[in-house]
Amino acid sequence: MANSDNIHPPTPVQTTSTIVLCTLNAKYIHASLGLRYLFANMGELQSQTRICEFMINRKSPEEWANELIAMNPRIIGFGVYIWNTVQTCELVKLLKQLRPDITIVLGGPEVSHEVLEQEIAQLSNYVITGWGDISFPKLCRAVLHGPQPLMKVIAGEQPPLDDIQLPYAYYTDEDLAHRLLYVEASRGCPFKCEFCISSLDKTAWAFDLDLFLGQLQTLYSRGARNFKFVDRTFNLKIDASVRIMQFFLDRMGDDLFLHFEVIPDHLPDRLKEMIAKFPPGSLQFEVGIQTFNVDVQKRISRKQDNDKTVANLKWLLNESNAHLHTDLIFGLPGESLQSFSDGFDKLYALEPHEIQLGILKRLRGTPIAKHTETHGMVYDPLPPYQVRQTAAVSAADMTRFAHMARYWDLVANSGRFTATMPLLMLGDSPFGAFMAFSDWLWNESIHIKGKTSGITPEHLVNALHAYLTGPRGMDVDVVTQALLTDYVASGARARPDVLRHLMPKFPAPIPKAKKQHSQRQAQHLSLTPS
Repeated sequence: MANSDNIHPPTPVQTTSTIVLCTLNAKYIHASLGLRYLFANMGELQSQTRICEFMINRKSPEEWANELIAMNPRIIGFGVYIWNTVQTCELVKLLKQLRPDITIVLGGPEVSHEVLEQEIAQLSNYVITGWGDISFPKLCRAVLHGPQPLMKVIAGEQPPLDDIQLPYAYYTDEDLAHRLLYVEASRGCPFKCEFCISSLDKTAWAFDLDLFLGQLQTLYSRGARNFKFVDRTFNLKIDASVRIMQFFLDRMGDDLFLHFEVIPDHLPDRLKEMIAKFPPGSLQFEVGIQTFNVDVQKRISRKQDNDKTVANLKWLLNESNAHLHTDLIFGLPGESLQSFSDGFDKLYALEPHEIQLGILKRLRGTPIAKHTETHGMVYDPLPPYQVRQTAAVSAADMTRFAHMARYWDLVANSGRFTATMPLLMLGDSPFGAFMAFSDWLWNESIHIKGKTSGITPEHLVNALHAYLTGPRGMDVDVVTQALLTDYVASGARARPDVLRHLMPKFPAPIPKAKKQHSQRQAQHLSLTPS
């Protein structure tokens, strides 16, 4: 716990701000879209407002507090999310000890539900639930000029989208050069998947498309080439989807990169024709499968045509250059380890570029909570509120899966082991094959035993060699050659123990990824046969 005794008086700075918009980002590459929306809508208060983004692992709460106090603000608004709520709470606690006169306002999904039971909400002066674009500036005016708000918890006003000023002019040149640019053509989601906070939306609302594309043009003219759409259902309205994709096709170059989240069972021919025009490395789709179990889908109100989903994935993989990042969720109510294994094997057989293995989280306010008693759902009380066990999955198996998910990310999703993976996944069930490897890594590997972090590619090479030639009984030469092929292709220059005698003196590195691609996608691209 942070201690206010460690705080030293901040060094005075020349610039002060009446209002500071602040959040703790997971990584530098992330730029807060929410804060920029608030800034864009501050009206006459904008000149007194500044954005302050910290990286969650770069500094301490004491250092963050020093920097904020140095700005001498009257009001600080914090964006609170599942990944930063613990650290933000510590920061708010320090600020209230050192400068109790500062008005602390919270907003964001983590504090929009179950509000008053949270310590961070108890420490703050006000909490805005839901949309803050209009409500936060109104609250600031009331705090600064009166009359003072009567309620601590304020339900955010949801105005027509035309009444909201767009935020994209407030991405800086540094943002454009070094960070992901989050954009949204729409808000909300019409679907009711109970694990998702978007299930609380009534529908999806679209921004004026001409205005939105005009903003994208301005960003593009300033040099932006990396756009991550946060729309929950980008391909919901095909007319809009086609226009947006045509906008980028008209400006296509080898440095343009786009990320969309798409509905897996909705891919009309018009959209396919558009997707097929994009060159390799320019397009990434995040495709939420979550589960192929029909009973589980019905239980959690997820409408998904599995046959259409499979057909669309096949088309995307065979007929387009899109990079596919697919998602599965383990621990859904009523889903057993065997049921999940069957779904994983079905998805794996399609050969998407990545399969993200997640564990169910009980996000505050989501309807998934209604299954807690019926299906024996036990959740971690601390963020990110992952399920620990269910009536269908023991705590031990949930832990095994957590290890597997981490190792899967390092081995399969990394793209570093394309030649070795077919050897590793041999057997009747790919899921079973990788789970066995995961269990061995955790329990028996001399290189990795008991670890899911601090694992180098060299550790993995040595461990894979030991496992495949040991418990799996595979030919040493076959395994060694596969690992050598993968390691040299990755561009790594170290010398794993099992490859030391075979490594070329100066292995040829893979071409550097264009800065707009994620490192992982670039790895997949570099290892894709031409």
